[in-house]
Amino acid sequence: MAWDTDATQKKILNAAISEFSDRGFSGARIHQISRNSGCNRERIYFYFGGKAQLFEAALTRQLATALDDLPIVGSGPGAVADFAGRYFDFSRSHPGLARLTFWEGLEQGHPVGAEARTLRSTNKVSELRHALPALSEAAAEDLLLTIVTLCHAWVSSPNVALVITGTPDEERRRASVVRTSELLAHDALGAAPRRT
Repeated sequence: MAWDTDATQKKILNAAISEFSDRGFSGARIHQISRNSGCNRERIYFYFGGKAQLFEAALTRQLATALDDLPIVGSGPGAVADFAGRYFDFSRSHPGLARLTFWEGLEQGHPVGAEARTLRSTNKVSELRHALPALSEAAAEDLLLTIVTLCHAWVSSPNVALVITGTPDEERRRASVVRTSELLAHDALGAAPRRT
């Protein structure tokens, strides 16, 4: 029977995403990833080279899933707001990305896998500019950064919401992210938003 390389790598990455997002780079253990994936340590090192490369692969995979699978559909500030809502939903259902980027910022001091991640981010900036043709590249970059950080903060800093609003209300927060993104898109275009 042939070895299913893709399935094995996927199991390892899923276990790595869980371990790294729970414990950070420093706290994560390869033996735990091995145990949780059902793959031996040698297989992990064979496919990924080491802990640093595995962390990079896990983070890059999560980002690729988020940015590639969530296209900006349509045009205008409403399309941006829709994307922000779907990105918020992704962040809630896949908390690994927000947590991995949080740990990366605390522990690494530099972005891992920067080249591949920059390419994906650049593609999303282009989508934003396609939805809002009058938007400058810098304004589109700022808008994407704001949407991503708004959505990630809900997952990576849950205690802030507890202190400010008490019991977290995910639907209220989602509506706020959507509305804020729409207003920012209007503002970036220099247009006055419609009141709803």
